[in-house]
Amino acid sequence: MNDTPTPPVETMFQRTVQRFWTAWRGVSSALGTGNGALRPDLPDAAADRVRERMRACLQRLGGEISARGRAAELGRSYLSLDATGRQRFLRILATEFDTDRESVVAAAAGLDELDDWSGRKNAERRLRAALYPPRIRLLTQFNALPQGVKFLVDMREELLNIEGEDPELGALEADLKDLLTSWFDVGFLELRRMTWDSPAAILEKLIEYEAVHEITSWGDLKNRLASDRRCYAFFHPRMPDEPLIFVEVALTSGIADSVQDLLDEMGPVADPAKADTAIFYSISNAQRGLDGIGFGGFLIKRVVDQLAAEIPAIKNFSTLSPIPGFRRWLDRQGDDELLSAAEMKALANVAPDGSEETPLRAILADSNWAMRSEFTEVMNKPLTRLCAHYLAEEKRDDGHARDPVAHFHLSNGARMERLNWLADVSDNGIRQSAGMMINYLYVIDEIEDNHESYTGEGNIPASSSIRNLLKRK
Repeated sequence: MNDTPTPPVETMFQRTVQRFWTAWRGVSSALGTGNGALRPDLPDAAADRVRERMRACLQRLGGEISARGRAAELGRSYLSLDATGRQRFLRILATEFDTDRESVVAAAAGLDELDDWSGRKNAERRLRAALYPPRIRLLTQFNALPQGVKFLVDMREELLNIEGEDPELGALEADLKDLLTSWFDVGFLELRRMTWDSPAAILEKLIEYEAVHEITSWGDLKNRLASDRRCYAFFHPRMPDEPLIFVEVALTSGIADSVQDLLDEMGPVADPAKADTAIFYSISNAQRGLDGIGFGGFLIKRVVDQLAAEIPAIKNFSTLSPIPGFRRWLDRQGDDELLSAAEMKALANVAPDGSEETPLRAILADSNWAMRSEFTEVMNKPLTRLCAHYLAEEKRDDGHARDPVAHFHLSNGARMERLNWLADVSDNGIRQSAGMMINYLYVIDEIEDNHESYTGEGNIPASSSIRNLLKRK
């Protein structure tokens, strides 16, 4: 592979639409099912044609091949629409192809009065059939088309983007999530290791989908795929060229405390055979249409098993994780509640003159504060303590950790191991967590107990170093 492949000019979205269009053109046109182009904004006359196509799909006339042709033409119609047209298309599907209320009421009538087993089971079957919306049968037809599963994943992404402004779409989104959950059971997924020799089209998607630490260039990506690095992704057999979720791992000696060191393209390449620690430093969902259909925990566990088998010297499995909710939480608190009198005095001695903000807020308002030693020396102790409090003691209404990344790793059986001061001094790291990161440690013998304790009782397993931070005020 060329060391610096050039990304194509067209966008990934454009190529995806083009693949759908090309794959389905043969299915629909060969059967003579095309009915002409629709206006992109789907005005009333065009909407009537869409309704007719939906009804034709549900009638399933002419056998399976004809049904696939009609589904392909309907999918092509959807792809030809603009954002307004797609929303109107989805509203038709949501409101006009829902369950029939009268049929449900009729099927449920007298059900609780039936005494004989056979009669009750027949009545329950009729009720289940009445509760099954026609739109689910229609959506399922896309599953049989080339790239049809990806089409439905992208359709759910569209729904997630607009359902807040159109509540009637919520039930359609829930139906589609249920379908995708059954199709994307973890038992169907394939774990693959990505390397520099992987197809360029897939490597480009790693760059596009990386959500934690931006991949800034092909050289940056190559560094993340070096011999002392690993990248693993889950794939679905019906989406073989689309990573669903991927994790990036660094093989190190000891637990890492700086993401800039891990991502340094000029840093030395270590010998993976001498590594004793696997650092999971980025995990990214690649398909927003699969939000809420959890793969992350399974991915980490599969990768832990694979690395343990491949490199027996690795004994520690740790993350170097962001703390995305810390600054949002901190900004809502009052300084008097957070800081001791001694801390407030120390901050006031170095805070910028003339600011109307409190000393803590004035320092944080300086985008370069983490580069100035007079600030970092007095900020280290109070911010580290407050971050430990936020992670270990601030809870959601359901009793679980407020920070979303903490909740993810604790749910999967990790424990809070160590807070790292100024571990991410990128603009994003300073903005979301005052530059701090945390190591979550996966101890194989403790994972199950930690998971049960956290998910069942809300207990947060944490090391003594984390607990000691809570006592420093």
